[in-house]
Formats: sequence, structure tokens, C-alpha cells
Amino acid sequence: MTALPQFIAFGEALTDMIRLSPDQWKSVPGGSPWNVAQVMASFGASSAFGGAVSQDCFGEVLWQASEKAGLDMRFMQRYDKSPLLAIVHQAQPPKYFFVGDDSADLHFDAEALPQGWDDAVRWVHFGSISLARQPLANRLVALAEKLKAKGLHISYDPNFRVVMDEKYDPILARMVAVADLIKVSEEDLRGLFRTEDEDGSFAKMRAMNPKAAFLYTRGAEGAAMYVGDQVWRATPPTIKVVDSVGAGDTSLAGLVHSMMLHPERGWDEHLRASVAAGTGACLAAGATPPSVETRARLAKEVVVARV
Repeated sequence: MTALPQFIAFGEALTDMIRLSPDQWKSVPGGSPWNVAQVMASFGASSAFGGAVSQDCFGEVLWQASEKAGLDMRFMQRYDKSPLLAIVHQAQPPKYFFVGDDSADLHFDAEALPQGWDDAVRWVHFGSISLARQPLANRLVALAEKLKAKGLHISYDPNFRVVMDEKYDPILARMVAVADLIKVSEEDLRGLFRTEDEDGSFAKMRAMNPKAAFLYTRGAEGAAMYVGDQVWRATPPTIKVVDSVGAGDTSLAGLVHSMMLHPERGWDEHLRASVAAGTGACLAAGATPPSVETRARLAKEVVVARV
């Protein structure tokens, strides 16, 4: 029997419906947790996506893409329900909404996962709109709390979207409380705390779990790691950006992969790996993970300083 995965990302896999012109649309498989799982697999980790998709054409594309990515398919479920769609009707600035009433993702059942999976896994990731969609959200938070109690490593990326209003605040508090690693961006902070005061919002989030490590991403400006009273800042190499889609998910995967593969390394090296991975994702169109050679080359050009 194939060994159970050491990394699992729980949440949503969805289809982005992108408007190219008034009467032309393009469908693209996506979903932040699903992306993270794929990237981890491309980096060589035994990885799975824990979530549910529909049995129609949209679900079939997601299923086939997951198999192609090398994910452990025992953690992905299919239901005869409608698909979850993200309708991106304007690209710049982005305007979108979600379609998925009683859709397949909401029916994901953690009780149906392979026996013993929670004894084999080393790192579990949660995030994005799955935690803003009930009743799935409460089930996932309870699962995260259960896994934390078992001593597993938990990462969390809120990945703010417009559906995360005041009702999301209790979910945010509970997830921050259990997470060992939290990824957050300036956009996340403005949206989650409903303010333009990014520094104040970041301070509030850190106060919710002073023991957590925080990866604070700032796009082209790079990223920083906050661990206790220590801070490291990284400046990415100068590149010609082809597409930044998936860069945030890839940077998180780069960080987690480094921590799993090289636990003996310091936070400066983990941050270097994260920024190299995120930068590499910008060199190709679509959510395309960079190769190990590209990550190694870019890592040499990432400048990391303790501040």
C-alpha cells in the first residue's frame, strides 16, 4: 500500500471563470489550498489536497489536474453537487464573486479519509474561502484544533476575499490561535481588519498568537519573517514578471517545504527559500511552480537581513 502523505492542504478547489471580453470567458482550475498542495507535490513532498469537487465537467478538470500533479487522490472526494465557481468579471482592479450554494466543497467529510492518516502526516495547511463557507468552515476549524492537540504542525493563510466579513472574525481568531505558521499580506490585513492601518492590524494579529511564526508578504518588495521578537527581511531578485498568479501560494509552499526538509536551518534560510519560490512562480504564466534549479538559482540572489 502506498504510504500516506506527509503534507495535506485542506480547503477548496474551485474553477475561476475569467472574463476575457464582454462575451468570452476562460475557465481555470484553482483554489489556494489546492494550489499549495500541488506546489508541495512539485517540490517533491508527498502531498494531498483534502477537499471535495463536483462530478461534472468542472470537477473532472480539477480531478485530472490533481492526478497529473501527483497528489494523493485518497483525500479528494467527489459529490453529485454543483461546482464552486469564482466569477472574475473584471481583472484590473479585480472584481469577482462566488457561485456555490450547496456545492460539492461544502460536503467534504474528514471522517471518510484513510485510516491512520493523522498519524502519518507531518504538516497540515488550512485557509482561503473554505473557512468562510458554512458548514464546512466549522468542520475544518474543529479539525485544525484536533490536529493541533495531537502535536501536528499547522499553517494558515487567510487569503482574504470579499466573503470574509464580520462573521469571519471568530474563525480568524480560532485559526490564528492554533497555527504554528501564518502567512499574511498587506491586502489580507486591510480586508480582515477592515482598516487601512496595516501596521496596527498586523500587531493585533500577532497579539492573537505571540508564539506563531508570521510570513508577511509584500509583493515586489519582498517578504519578512516575524518570530517572537526577531525579524528577518528578504529582498527578491529583480526579474521580468510574466504572471504573479499563484506567487503567494508558492512562497508559502517554499517556506513549509524548507521547514519540513531542513528543520535544522535558521529562519533566514527558510525565508530565502520562500522568496525564491514565490519569485520563481512569477517567471511563467499561470500558477506554475518553479523547478528546483530555478529556485536554487534565485535563492542565491535573495538578500536576507536581520533587523
